[in-house]
Amino acid sequence: MSINRVVLAGRLTKDPELKYSGSGVAMCRFTVAVNRQFKKDGQDEADFINCLCFNKTAENLANFQKKGSLIGVDGRIQTGKYTNADNQTVYTTDVVAESIQFLESKREGQAPQQQVQPQQQYQQTQQQGQFNRQEPQYQQMRTSDLAPTFGQPQQSNDPFAASKGPIEVNMNDLPF
Repeated sequence: MSINRVVLAGRLTKDPELKYSGSGVAMCRFTVAVNRQFKKDGQDEADFINCLCFNKTAENLANFQKKGSLIGVDGRIQTGKYTNADNQTVYTTDVVAESIQFLESKREGQAPQQQVQPQQQYQQTQQQGQFNRQEPQYQQMRTSDLAPTFGQPQQSNDPFAASKGPIEVNMNDLPF
């Protein structure tokens, strides 16, 4: 049995570049800067780890992330070699990303852009043939919905609030 697993969290060192193979497979090479746990002379140090991903993962990374974006990478190490133009053998080590998580919201990592309503955004991306990751829509709640109003009787959603004393349960009625 062997294990080859890599988990990284770091920032993209440049905008990911999407390329397609002759057979139409999407591929994206990128580098992640990962801070080291220990500092040298009080200065942060980082490792720059070469990664690549394929298919939808590659397309999503290239379409939705840019230089400086914080991402999480889950994958495996792959080594290889090739002969360069000077007829020298070059050895490579890459992390092949099987899964990439976007660790910052768009608001944290990017400057604000034009506001687009969710329906317009869906229609635009549908027309462009791409799919955007959409942030969940939250219903705005007033603090008066949470706290009781003084001087008014409270309404309880507790079905046992009106009961007086212990509730008797027949052991034969329990499902376990």
